[in-house]
Amino acid sequence: MKLPGPDHPITIAPADARVRVSFAGKVIADTIRALVLKEASYAPVFYIPREDADMSVFSHSEHRTHCPYKGDANHFTLDGSGKSAENAAWSYEQAYPAVREIEGRLAFYPKRIDQIEVLPLPSSS
Repeated sequence: MKLPGPDHPITIAPADARVRVSFAGKVIADTIRALVLKEASYAPVFYIPREDADMSVFSHSEHRTHCPYKGDANHFTLDGSGKSAENAAWSYEQAYPAVREIEGRLAFYPKRIDQIEVLPLPSSS
């Protein structure tokens, strides 16, 4: 296990936006509770609570990956509307302590889904 630091920074914060994920022409996740993880020079990644996703289109795959900073990730294949995307999403079921906030949340590979929309939150005036 490696710890984030100046040579490999990781920050996690509320996304302060509505995040909507589409696959096969259908919204499969829609939340105002996403977290955004920024890691070193990588593109930011949104982590979405499972309660805000249509889990009926997700199935566990056998694929696993390991990040020395975050832990072991389980992957999901998406199936819907006659379309399938293997290993399109992942989740850290037991994230390392430094990134515990993302544990159990879902993240997506942008090229394996239709889109990730980031929409402004309604103003409370």
